[in-house]
Amino acid sequence: MNLIMNQKRNSIMVLLTLLSILITACGTTKPSGENPDMASTSHNSQNSLDWAGIYRGILPAASGEGIKTEITLNPDQTYILVHQYLGKSKEQFIAMGSFTWDDNGSKITLKPDSGGDGNRYLVGENQLFQLDKQGNRVTTELADHYILKKDFPDNEIRGKYWKLIELKGAPVSKSEFTGVEVHFMMNAEENRISGNGGCNSFNGQFELLEGNRIRFSKMATTMMACPNPESEGAFFKVLETCDNYTIHNDTLSLNKARMAPLAKFAAVYFY
Repeated sequence: MNLIMNQKRNSIMVLLTLLSILITACGTTKPSGENPDMASTSHNSQNSLDWAGIYRGILPAASGEGIKTEITLNPDQTYILVHQYLGKSKEQFIAMGSFTWDDNGSKITLKPDSGGDGNRYLVGENQLFQLDKQGNRVTTELADHYILKKDFPDNEIRGKYWKLIELKGAPVSKSEFTGVEVHFMMNAEENRISGNGGCNSFNGQFELLEGNRIRFSKMATTMMACPNPESEGAFFKVLETCDNYTIHNDTLSLNKARMAPLAKFAAVYFY
């Protein structure tokens, strides 16, 4: 009798142990596919791009020359939208509100304070792509006209044509560089620098850090034989050794630590 009772007791213990293991396994089983926690911390436009700022462009209109558009996206997820219908009136229409991100952190939807839903945009690197009513990219022949570009302030180093005007404290002239204007431009979308050193063209990458620090890397140049290689070499040396920059009005200085500027440049505007 005692043997039978012991066998029953042991069977019940085994069953309870197996049941406990099954319950624990079910509680810790992860769903197949992408882990939601991993998705929330992955890189996307919302957490990886410097999206706050002012975006401008001229959007297509059903009639007239287009809609001059300016959208200011604030860090607190509020916005200001300014519209002007070109060719009709100089009157500006202003709307304000907040915006929300989609689950993927790539698109925003404007929520006007006046009620209703506003337009939706795909947020790219220094660009906003206005989406259609279904939330998709416009793919017609006018697709490029549904893009708003981020506007940079006057003290922005990127997106400008910088002409060399001073090298190691001395003014420069075209004759020193075989008649070719020494210049560079920094592409904000690709973090790339390109230009001409007075004879050879060059390109590479740049990185902007806190405190107006700057770093150029992966620089490559053409290999033309130049009649005055010393001047061009001195210019390339500046790009190699500088570690910070300053901008005053339309004058840019590339510097090393707190020493005198290695080179100065003037912004050139083509309009």
